[in-house]
Amino acid sequence: MLTVLEGNTFLVADDHGEIGGRTDGLYFNDTRYLSQWRLLVNGYQPELLSSRTVDYYSAAVFMQNPRTESLAAGSISLIRDVFVGEGGMQESLRVENHLIHAVPLELEMQFDVDFLDLFEVKARAYNEEELVFTDTTQPPIDVSRHHDQGENSWTFSLDDGRFQAQALIWSSRQGEANERSICHRLELAPGACWECRSHVVLLHGDQQREPRYPSFYFGDERERVSESLRAWQLSVPELETASEDLRHTFARSIADLAALRMRPRQGDRALRDLPAAGLPWFMTVFGRDTLITSYQTLSLGPSLAVGTLEALAALQARERDDVRDAEPGKIVHELRVGRVAAQGGAFPYYGSVDSTLLFLIVLSEAHRWTGDDDLVHSLRDSAMLALRWMREESDLMGNGYVSYHRRSPRGLETQTWKDSWDSMRYRDGTIAHTPIASCEVQGYAYDARRRIAELARDVWADAELADELEREADDLCHRFNRDFWTDEDGGYFVLGLDREGRQIDSLSSNIGHLLWSGIVDPGRAERIAGSLLAPELFSGWGVRTMSHLDLGFNPIGYHTGTVWPHDNSLVVAGLCRYGHREAANRIAAAMIEAARHFGYRLPEVFAGYARPLTPFPVEYPTACSPQAWAAGAPILCLAEMLGLRPDPATRELTADPMLPAELSSGLRLSGVTAFGKRYDVTVNDGECDVRLLD
Repeated sequence: MLTVLEGNTFLVADDHGEIGGRTDGLYFNDTRYLSQWRLLVNGYQPELLSSRTVDYYSAAVFMQNPRTESLAAGSISLIRDVFVGEGGMQESLRVENHLIHAVPLELEMQFDVDFLDLFEVKARAYNEEELVFTDTTQPPIDVSRHHDQGENSWTFSLDDGRFQAQALIWSSRQGEANERSICHRLELAPGACWECRSHVVLLHGDQQREPRYPSFYFGDERERVSESLRAWQLSVPELETASEDLRHTFARSIADLAALRMRPRQGDRALRDLPAAGLPWFMTVFGRDTLITSYQTLSLGPSLAVGTLEALAALQARERDDVRDAEPGKIVHELRVGRVAAQGGAFPYYGSVDSTLLFLIVLSEAHRWTGDDDLVHSLRDSAMLALRWMREESDLMGNGYVSYHRRSPRGLETQTWKDSWDSMRYRDGTIAHTPIASCEVQGYAYDARRRIAELARDVWADAELADELEREADDLCHRFNRDFWTDEDGGYFVLGLDREGRQIDSLSSNIGHLLWSGIVDPGRAERIAGSLLAPELFSGWGVRTMSHLDLGFNPIGYHTGTVWPHDNSLVVAGLCRYGHREAANRIAAAMIEAARHFGYRLPEVFAGYARPLTPFPVEYPTACSPQAWAAGAPILCLAEMLGLRPDPATRELTADPMLPAELSSGLRLSGVTAFGKRYDVTVNDGECDVRLLD
């Protein structure tokens, strides 16, 4: 499979660069535009020699003609150069004759557009009859098609009164055309080359067709995308290490984060760059995913975090809307703009119990890394709204804990990060019913109170609010350690409390998030660290989402036994917070080793089979790849291994490295940004040097 992307425009094709499979397509704004893109040579598909992405926004495909009665294989080379930019694609085709005589060729390009919503593509591909947030999986779609012979262009349009979209296709060469194909018949001289360029421009809503010829449009766009990548590469740190696994994984993460940057719009206003959640199903704003990615990557610089905070503040709910599970102050869970959303889908959707808390945490962490008081002042109103929701609206059971319960008939049943319907299970495998107070969410609420108290005192000069939040945090910590702890099996924190206040007693990776938040009593931290590294949770490739001793465990269950890299990175951060750095290193090393088996790109999720059973980590069938918080996981793991911490008192970067043995030969991370300055962090034989770069 080839994937080429720029923001929320992306191509999913086979290794020939062809579109025709179930989930193949050229997508834009949650909509599949191209559903077919196929090249035939004398009626046959060319044979593949090699193909791969060049940069995240471009790919090259090298092919030859297949053997036929009149032509030996390899007589003709065909080279595709594919570029994806914001709202479109350009493909250059070069055909070369390697024979000493002329060759008659018939080159046919077939294409089609279906305007299927991303939800519909996924539903049809995986036989899911019920789509999220819509009433039907197969609404009527009336696509109009028009060929303009003079312009040598094709226009595909959909306008049902609620949703509008257009796909415009140009060919630089005239040929025999019908409404969904063009055929070029030529006599290619010995040693001669023939070239053709195809342009595909995607328009959404009331976007108007560019008056300029598309080659100029794409020339500008390709330069813009190239410059954006160069600027990103110059802004992020460079890693030098003898560990090939870490070096390649770090580089892959940097490239994927660059590719996943998108610029959402609020009305006519373009917001700053922020990371889309993941390809192909989540190339949009996801509050939780975007916030955690921003937290993971602050050592790369503040741009993603600042863009995320500003965009999510602009999308923050201002009123109650039961159809969208919205309440004043809540941070958006998911934004969609495709046909499902336009035809009655509940978007933007706010059914996330933790995004609002994570917004407060990331605001604080961004300030710790930047010292930017202006940012905190500019987002104070949004922070206060989020704080009010947490303190006054989130306790649905009256027990002092943040809990969730959907009001929307189309909303998510589970509204934590483990948001599949069956993730909240007791040890006997039965499923808990909402309202539910999940354990890690209470940790986030504790951490958010501590952090906003810090901002209230140091930036907003509101000591009264700071004191109140610290008292609330202390009370929450005390009650949580009493109510969520069980003495069974040596003691552990349970997954949550159900609507009757009963413990949801499965053992899960969420306990690592509790360490990350700091809500765990210090005397229990060692026990939690031991549980995370015990075979019940640790597969050898990473920490599983659920203990294999629980009856609900499934190594290929989405949230009931799989391994999630972002989850593991927060576990690593939590273990480091409580001083269990050898345990943290073991998990971080497992993540980096696992990455090698995925071409150094950690996927969204992989199977939780025990390592003795699997010589390599097993893929999860519908995992997003690349995926933002999976790409962010190695970045956070490296920062934790180095002990990178911004010091607000001195406004300097500090480091306290403890590296795994395989990295002990030396490591240098150059260009780490903190407080607007760049630092060089070098570790050699246990000695660390943090130096301010000129």
